[in-house]
Amino acid sequence: MRKKHIPVVISLIKKMVSKFEEPLITQVSHKNQSPYEVLISCLLSLRTRDETTKKASYRLFQLAKTPQQMVKLNVKSIEKAIFPVGFYRVKARRIKDISKVILEQYKGKVPDTMEELLKLKGVGRKTANIVLVYGYRKEGMPIDIHCHRIPNRLGWIETKTPEQTEQELRKLIPKRFWADFNDTFVTFGQNICKPVKPHCWECPVTKYCKYYDEVVTSQFTNQIPTIKKK
Repeated sequence: MRKKHIPVVISLIKKMVSKFEEPLITQVSHKNQSPYEVLISCLLSLRTRDETTKKASYRLFQLAKTPQQMVKLNVKSIEKAIFPVGFYRVKARRIKDISKVILEQYKGKVPDTMEELLKLKGVGRKTANIVLVYGYRKEGMPIDIHCHRIPNRLGWIETKTPEQTEQELRKLIPKRFWADFNDTFVTFGQNICKPVKPHCWECPVTKYCKYYDEVVTSQFTNQIPTIKKK
């Protein structure tokens, strides 16, 4: 049963990805930035490459690093700072609106519970979990597309959405792995277990992988020519 190997697989993947650059949110958390900066960086990162998000976050935080400072900026200034992140106009308005809500309803402090974070417009479970894990060092499991795809490929779960994946993985993965799960599997998904043409020849966990057994091995077998008997 593949699920019994989960701790071994996570440990092997974690060891391998240590040679790659960390995802943006992990870099942000290592700089001891505030929960507000983690929240804003995460909002900027949606549908945007890490490198673009990193530069946009830096430019924006040069102007404002707190909700008090952010609400003083006009939307055009925020747009200019974060361009060319995806949907930068929508994100600029959302950042200003969220900053106002944090000031008016939470006394300038980003909420530290899932329930309250989800009340902020534009904040879903992934973003809320990221704020809890990387902003507050609380228990959580952020699930993005990599964290959804890879456990399904490995054969641990059979889910259709990241939300379903989060609920199933919370039952399966020991809590000692939760804090590092997102950055480990995001890095692994960006560099090895890619959405298209995954680098299975570099992967340290192929012997535990359902995808490798059922797809890669069968493709290889089908390419071997059949020798006809005389």
